[in-house]
Amino acid sequence: MSVKVKSLNEECGLFGVWGHPEASRITYFGLHSLQHRGQEGAGIVANDANALRSHRGVGLLSEVFRDDQKLKQLSGCAAIGHVRYATAGGDGVNNVQPFLFRFYDGNLGMAHNGNLTNAYSMRKKLEKNGAIFQSNSDTEVLMHLIRHSKSVTFLDKVKDSLRQIKGGFAYLLLNETKMIAALDPNGFRPLVIGQMQNNAYVFASETCALDAVGAHFICDVNPGEVVIVDKDGVHIETYTNQTQLAICSMEYIYFARPDSNIAGVNVHTARKKMGRILAKECPIKADIVVGVPNSSLSAASGYAEESTLPYELGLVKNQYVHRTFIQPTQDLREQGVRMKLSAVRGVVKGKRVVMVDDSIVRGTTSKRIVNLLKEAGASEVHVAISSPPLKYPCFYGIDIQKRKELIAANHSPEEIRQIIGADSLHFLSEQGLIEAIGLQKDAPYSGLCLAYFNGNYPTPLYDYENDYQKSLTEKCSFFRKNG
Repeated sequence: MSVKVKSLNEECGLFGVWGHPEASRITYFGLHSLQHRGQEGAGIVANDANALRSHRGVGLLSEVFRDDQKLKQLSGCAAIGHVRYATAGGDGVNNVQPFLFRFYDGNLGMAHNGNLTNAYSMRKKLEKNGAIFQSNSDTEVLMHLIRHSKSVTFLDKVKDSLRQIKGGFAYLLLNETKMIAALDPNGFRPLVIGQMQNNAYVFASETCALDAVGAHFICDVNPGEVVIVDKDGVHIETYTNQTQLAICSMEYIYFARPDSNIAGVNVHTARKKMGRILAKECPIKADIVVGVPNSSLSAASGYAEESTLPYELGLVKNQYVHRTFIQPTQDLREQGVRMKLSAVRGVVKGKRVVMVDDSIVRGTTSKRIVNLLKEAGASEVHVAISSPPLKYPCFYGIDIQKRKELIAANHSPEEIRQIIGADSLHFLSEQGLIEAIGLQKDAPYSGLCLAYFNGNYPTPLYDYENDYQKSLTEKCSFFRKNG
């Protein structure tokens, strides 16, 4: 039976290293550990102090750098890399990062994770002033703003430009003399700094990439900060003091690897707590607990421990099939999941199963897995979701930008239960999610962006404002219809 394992598409992964003689190879290893963040394309820009060189291509990192000569040609002691999922722009090689821009007065490599909410209006303004764009990606906007800035120094130009862009962004910039990392004023996307034994400095989207290259964690890049690394070492500055931490809650729920830490919180630990709290909020009479591989396994173990039900391996994932949910179209995702999951008949047959998953987006995934378990002989399948219902679009770097894609935006929990064929359906509460992650309990948004669940966006939406107003109209219509 065909089973589609996921339908959320995530943003991208960044990695950079300064001060290592094998910078491009270290970047390759770092990107490999971030492959889960994007599988459409990959690239590396390296600096050998004389010139910047790049290689990028469409596909997995191992496919883009299948020929080892590609890495060897990227010599130098500094490099930045990127693995990509297209939240904005097309899927051609022109949109694969890092971008390398060549000017008469120097070169600039640039990689971006996230999504700019004012990219369209900024691009329109820049084009009217003579800017020529080479891609459809919103990443290119920052480069043009830097080139058009009236500030004197390069760093001041970067700061001036960062103040003009809005939305979710983590950037790595590389030129002949320095590397710069920057994070948006809300810290939607994670970015960390590490250091290797030879004193090389490392930047990465997740701490798991630091572990992969033997670097120890130094600190997170905080909202509104720019971090500069050059021959004199590292120094941190700010480009704005108007900041408010609002980390994407889906990083903890689903996107990040369980061995990563975000803002000091281990992802596996947070997910396990989500499962524990879900079991307290939604006790279910059942025989076993089964997690949907892979991002739901931590929550499933937490649910099982709290409920004192046996945690069983009732679903098996083919680990040699790529994470095809990151494919850009529904058809491609459908084709790539035919051998993704199997139900273990000997485990689930005749059992009342609690199936723990991290989210329900369109509902097709859950429906197929419920059917798979019942076809394997499960007498009942109760679905427990370790996040609140996804009801609102994301405009900060996750590919959910239309409410019509979200089943919870258009159906009640009981209607969803009927659609997916479950015997019962339960969601973690917002407060339960906040408690499980445990960031800033007294801060606005509890240090998290929860807009996917409640529609309270931490920032103005700029170019997407009309889309959001349409979403509110749809919401009012839905609740009038359903009481």
